[in-house]
Amino acid sequence: MFRITRGILLVVACLVVGGNGFAARPNVLFIAADDLRCDLGCYGHSHVQTPNIDRLAARGVTFDAAYCQQAVCNPSRASLLTGCRLDRLRIWDLPTHFRVVHPDIVTLPQRFKQAGWLTRNIGKIFHNWRQEIQGDPESWSRPAEMHYATHGSDLPQVEGPVPPNLAKGRNCRLLDVPDEAYFDGRIATKAVAALEDFARSDQPFFLAVGFWKPHSPFNAPKRYWDLYDADSLPPPRPDEWPRDAPRIAWHNSRELVGRGGKPLAAVDVTQMRHGYLAAISYLDAQIGRLLEAVDRLGLAQETIVVFWSDHGYHLGEQTLWAKTSNFELDARVPLIMAVPGRQQTGARVASPVELLDIFPTLIELADLEPPERLDGVSLVPLLEKPTAAVKPAALTQHPRPAYYEGAPEVMGYSVRSATHRYTEWRDWQTGETIARELYDHGGDPDETINVAAAASQAEIVSRHARLLEELGPIVRPGWKPVLP
Repeated sequence: MFRITRGILLVVACLVVGGNGFAARPNVLFIAADDLRCDLGCYGHSHVQTPNIDRLAARGVTFDAAYCQQAVCNPSRASLLTGCRLDRLRIWDLPTHFRVVHPDIVTLPQRFKQAGWLTRNIGKIFHNWRQEIQGDPESWSRPAEMHYATHGSDLPQVEGPVPPNLAKGRNCRLLDVPDEAYFDGRIATKAVAALEDFARSDQPFFLAVGFWKPHSPFNAPKRYWDLYDADSLPPPRPDEWPRDAPRIAWHNSRELVGRGGKPLAAVDVTQMRHGYLAAISYLDAQIGRLLEAVDRLGLAQETIVVFWSDHGYHLGEQTLWAKTSNFELDARVPLIMAVPGRQQTGARVASPVELLDIFPTLIELADLEPPERLDGVSLVPLLEKPTAAVKPAALTQHPRPAYYEGAPEVMGYSVRSATHRYTEWRDWQTGETIARELYDHGGDPDETINVAAAASQAEIVSRHARLLEELGPIVRPGWKPVLP
């Protein structure tokens, strides 16, 4: 009996897991962060305490040059989850839901659902507010949870009186409360329960877990603030506007500073930078709970884990706060993939990639037919050979005004190659390029000097202008892109 049973188990194992140890129908744990720049230990930031994300990086592949399509929530997430560039989606603002523009488009989780995966959404995956459609019901096997609210409504839920706020800085709340007092602690609890349910099922799963942090308000529980000494944290560097940069690249930082644009007090600067790190460590602890559950439930060898952020963030650098620019701090994002049996464990990828590349990557790993058109490319070759490259550059864009009504006045298109960032600001009505930026990341990684006008840079400007056109589509006068 033992031999028969063992033989049956071996046959089943061969059907479920390929000869290279990779699951034929892998589970996907799809973890999103909100407003997280690359301030993580695994990205070389030694002052940040992120042991769980670092552990994921050690068992996966870290993409050192991953970029979002636009540094604000709705466009970035819509692009990633549909695999389309923003000018084809025609979404560059917060209120426009992609289903209103393209009602029949197939999203990444929806494609898995069509193929027989159980798909669930816990937390913020699609945009969270100000839209006539809440999330995207077509994408999930059951209704999404904790996905639709404002960030300001993430108020502490505790038994008894709410402890006093010990923070003095703007947008900061320092309360001695448990992790589950806030959204992300409760999201982690629900996600662990979902993993336990999935472990009892014969169907593969696609579990999307969207954490709300480190987005403001900076309200991590006190024990995460206590991980850091505010007096020893590095100040914003560089804290000046880039030399010779056009003012069209600037914005008023209204999310954190307010529409009036008044200068921040020193206590605001210190506490918001402190609170942002506390929020990152709070986020890291919740991710640790998910990874522990994956291991405890025996799911690790058949589960792809993808960790990403929708865009980066400024904390006073270049005189900017929050997002909505095309600079490196806003455009660059953390991206980590752990793919058992299909990767070089602990490897790093230096070549440029984009968030919209996640869609075709997961489709290939699950051996699914892709939707009719995807603008990204699969990153599977980089998982297997991290020194390779799949594209010459990444494209990020942002309108001006940053939060426009009706239509933008100007659109800034920015390409990031391995060596430079090149940006063109184009008039929305005429298509005329009204300003250019070029930053040499070999000698100026903090983007402090715009050298686009230098005669010595003419060939580099020309080469990157061609890259920008190749990465399109780009909005031009009268151009009306539509999906095939």
